[in-house]
Amino acid sequence: MEKGAVLAKSLTLRQVVFVGLAWMTPMIFFTVYGVAFEASGGLLVPAYLVAFLAIFFTAYSYGMMAKAYPIAGSAYTYTKKAVNPQMGFLVGWALLLDYIFSPIIACLTFGIFLNAQFPAIPVPVWIIGINIILAIVNIVGIKSVARISGFSVLLQIAFIVLLCALVIKDIVGGGGTLVSASTFLHPDMSLSTIFAGAAIICFCFLGFDAITTTAEETINPTKTIPKAIFIIVCIAAALYLSVSYFTKIAYPNFSFHHPDTASMELIKLIGGNLLNAIFIAVLVVAIFTQGVSSVTSVSRFLYALGKEAILPRKVFASIHPRFQTPVLNIVIVSVISLISLFISLDTAVTFVSFGALTAFTFVNISVIAHYYVRNRQRSFGQTFRYLIFPLIGAGFIGWLLTLLSKQTLMLGLVWLSIGFVYLFLRKKLSTNSSRERGSEEIA
Repeated sequence: MEKGAVLAKSLTLRQVVFVGLAWMTPMIFFTVYGVAFEASGGLLVPAYLVAFLAIFFTAYSYGMMAKAYPIAGSAYTYTKKAVNPQMGFLVGWALLLDYIFSPIIACLTFGIFLNAQFPAIPVPVWIIGINIILAIVNIVGIKSVARISGFSVLLQIAFIVLLCALVIKDIVGGGGTLVSASTFLHPDMSLSTIFAGAAIICFCFLGFDAITTTAEETINPTKTIPKAIFIIVCIAAALYLSVSYFTKIAYPNFSFHHPDTASMELIKLIGGNLLNAIFIAVLVVAIFTQGVSSVTSVSRFLYALGKEAILPRKVFASIHPRFQTPVLNIVIVSVISLISLFISLDTAVTFVSFGALTAFTFVNISVIAHYYVRNRQRSFGQTFRYLIFPLIGAGFIGWLLTLLSKQTLMLGLVWLSIGFVYLFLRKKLSTNSSRERGSEEIA
């Protein structure tokens, strides 16, 4: 690795949007359909609306912070710069759960759905195979990621539009109505259940935040990244709500045997084996590109931590002179992703949700700290933009965070405790080294 090698600045707005949507993966709606359905008590539409509202305010805060600090690092960088370095580290440590487990989920879902379609080939074979391919594609470079992402996103959107058209046909053909309040309200509806579902569903919106890690590879990032964030969130919300709304009207009593493959049962109900075959093909492409994009994001996040010397600089901040990508980080992420051989899908999703929701909370707080407190931007309009909006975002996300399962919260706190110990030991070693150098100079 050459010392002077840097990340190539080449991504346009369109490419950043495609990378973000590919990381988010519109088809993620189907991979977590069963888990989200159970968590929300079957009321996916209100749960997705709550999640969208929470994410919307947080997306606004991400846009504001991307303007202030257009560098890789995401919530870690924003909290470090706006609040303080120690808090920034702990937020970054929490965010590692999000970024590290996202490629794991991609590998795991790839294995689960391919094994369901081709039972003769074991899940571990699919997982190991996709893991190797993801590493190779990422090593080649960011432009290859953007090109693959564009094709995948368009394919996924086309499938979801086709699916909605078929469901609408079933509704109209059966004499039903396309307007129904039952998708939002139900006699047995529980607000706590809807919000608990929204806490899990937030996972489906992850991706808009990940594009902030590509800031150093984006042309004019102070304008491009905020625009891309809002485009991504709005497209995702429209797709998720459309599928949830129309399937609830058409199949109000739908049930399934296993949450991991619930979407396959739904697809067969809508269009039989032919639609299911198309679904599997599109899903394979979608999971693949989500895996590619998530490896891109976590490798860039580790690069940011390496540049700051939070992690060993020689390993994590190194850039390959030929490919201009953090090759060592990509290899490390690929090795860690083999955890997908031993973990369940719902456990991986909750880990991602804990890391993401923690980071989201502090990005909202960072907007207040940077703009309203430090820069004293406190006019009437600025008070709404830099205090009220981020407070709503932080409150919404913080509440959703408390609704995660006790086991998830406990394991998340254990992870944060490990990070705190690492930070303490690192600071102590740094202080001792400084003292030793000072003693040598005096001698």
